[in-house]
Amino acid sequence: MRSIHFKDLETLVGQEVGVSNWHEISQTQVNKFAEATGDHQWIHVDVPRATKELGHPIAHGYLTLSLLPMLSSQIMKVDGVARGINYGANKVRFTNMVPVGSRVRLRQKCLSVEPRAGGKQITMESSIEIEGKDRPALIAETIGITYGE
Repeated sequence: MRSIHFKDLETLVGQEVGVSNWHEISQTQVNKFAEATGDHQWIHVDVPRATKELGHPIAHGYLTLSLLPMLSSQIMKVDGVARGINYGANKVRFTNMVPVGSRVRLRQKCLSVEPRAGGKQITMESSIEIEGKDRPALIAETIGITYGE
């Protein structure tokens, strides 16, 4: 895990910040996400049908997106921070299906760090990679605001 102080965040611009650990997508996780969101489409939760028609059930695209906070916490720790908030995303693309049972990880590159609302707005290029696949599951420009102590 990379460690950096709040005052030095601007030094990250243009750099790959890091890569998270691998995380296995389980059917239990997919089912819980379906329950939480009300998205019970058969490609996610009907294991026999999805296996017959697709070869395997697939994770929700938004489940993949929701992994960003957990996975990004494995990449970088910022010292000298009072709080941070998710501000949004400039764009999100689901570029590949994530089969249940596969492993994913997050790769991030810092695109910009700018003063914002008494803190620093950090824009990251975030890519969720699927183990053994050339094309990532997700590519997004994610934005957070971090406030110093």
